[in-house]
Amino acid sequence: MEKASSPEKWQAKVSVTLTKAKPDQIWPLFTDFFNLNKWLPTLATCHGVQGINGEPGCIRFCSGSSIRSNGVDSAVGWAKEKLVVVDPVEHVMRYEIVENNIGFESYVSTVKMLPRGEGCVIEWSFTVDPVGGCSLDDLVKKYEKALEVIAKNMEEALTITS
Repeated sequence: MEKASSPEKWQAKVSVTLTKAKPDQIWPLFTDFFNLNKWLPTLATCHGVQGINGEPGCIRFCSGSSIRSNGVDSAVGWAKEKLVVVDPVEHVMRYEIVENNIGFESYVSTVKMLPRGEGCVIEWSFTVDPVGGCSLDDLVKKYEKALEVIAKNMEEALTITS
């Protein structure tokens, strides 16, 4: 029996360069998987629902104004995300959405930190089935803005504690 061919998946990558923080400094902040809302203020809630924070298999619940419910602006969007890969040597983590009300049928995201001079580059890539009521360009813009905010807040926190 043949499987029906699925529609083409959306794939994209956004990145930001930090000049004052190295991968080893940023890595622990990203792998604090249950606390993304510390760095992304539009995410009202982020907390663990299963497993040990930062370890493969753990699941977080996220909700807030940065996530829209299936194209409905008035409904609060939420997602449960499972951390599937954590590589502290290569500074790579991968997670997938396992349940949500925001229209993602299939979603996998990879975050990678690369050294760059005295700082680093954070790359955030994703693969997702096309989302109704949204364009890939809109999704990329949302990720660019979110990554800029996350990186700025992380770098500022590291500067204050240094």
